[in-house]
Amino acid sequence: MSPDSVQPSPPVVPRPARVFSIDVVRGLVMVVMALDHVREFWSPTPVRPEDVSQASGLLFFTRWVTHFCAPTFVFLAGISIFLYQQKQPSRARVSWFLLTRGLWLIGLEVLVISFVLTWGYQLILLQVIWATGWGMVLLAGLLWLPRWLLSTLALGFLALHNLLPALQPTTPAAVGLALLHNAPFAFPLSPATSVLAAYTIGPWAAVLAAGYCLGPWFVLPAPLRNRQLRLAGAGLLGLFVGLRALNSYGDSAPWGVQERGMVYSVLSFLNVTKYPPSLLFLSLTLGVALLVLASLSEPKGRVAAVLRTFGQVPFFYYLLHLLLISVSAYCWTQLAFGQPVNFGFTDRANWPASYQPSLLRAYVVWFGVVALLYLPCRWYQTYKQQHRHWWLSYL
Repeated sequence: MSPDSVQPSPPVVPRPARVFSIDVVRGLVMVVMALDHVREFWSPTPVRPEDVSQASGLLFFTRWVTHFCAPTFVFLAGISIFLYQQKQPSRARVSWFLLTRGLWLIGLEVLVISFVLTWGYQLILLQVIWATGWGMVLLAGLLWLPRWLLSTLALGFLALHNLLPALQPTTPAAVGLALLHNAPFAFPLSPATSVLAAYTIGPWAAVLAAGYCLGPWFVLPAPLRNRQLRLAGAGLLGLFVGLRALNSYGDSAPWGVQERGMVYSVLSFLNVTKYPPSLLFLSLTLGVALLVLASLSEPKGRVAAVLRTFGQVPFFYYLLHLLLISVSAYCWTQLAFGQPVNFGFTDRANWPASYQPSLLRAYVVWFGVVALLYLPCRWYQTYKQQHRHWWLSYL
């Protein structure tokens, strides 16, 4: 064989450089996210946790602290997309990846995740993975825009979307529009199956795009990056406090002084709207997220290492934690009440008479779930580091 007949090897594209603070913060929100899912399946309460007129402070906090998870997760996904783009040979390749991965996430939400969560019910549940998937599909086209224009569109939508009216009732003709921006709503897909749209696409796609537009900060020297993150985080929290105090714009639920005392008045002030995420909800949650990112620029220690493990395999963790929570709740209710009870979707009038909510039970199960997930996530983290199969970027 002559030297001329030897074909050159294709160039090796290096993996995107990892920013440890992103992995640690993402791991933190994945851990906290599990608390809310455990609470829904293992300790639902007759009163809504956000109802400051009835809920205890601990119950409110148990729900409220998980508000930081979805916006931070989606925002970090946008940053990671920018960092991924820096290691790819062309924008077209990134666009194709976003399109295919977004459609993959949408399919998994509809066909797999809904099945895992809604056993016992003919229901398709559209949540954060669905919204993130559509955000990626939209960003596959929007990333061709000039960055200043994309930034303007994303921030403009987040600032002004509270002006959009809610579609009530949601008629069949308005379902498509309601999926873009509305409060949670249900509609029949067939005589036997309904769809519950908990996360609508527009605001979450804008959060993803905002994270993508902020991505260039994460290729700056750490001191400069952290300074900008602190300024932006403080600015968002200042916006939250100022607008919330005025009680005029930015959230559909005004706060008020509570008869139960000052503590519950403060909780009312913090009780902002997640569905769809209001301007004040995002200002509060993303403001804190930016400050945490700045403070964890050089994470060290065992806890940071564990969180980084979860943060490097977030979708793998997400699927496993839902499966573990759902299956364990099925087994527990079968043993405790003689029949499986899906508390996440069962009307409280149909709860077993012997059932009693317990936040202690929820916290114990949460700790157990997170502990059980560490070794599988550690194994998959190592596997991803040692292999370059194309499908690894989709899981």
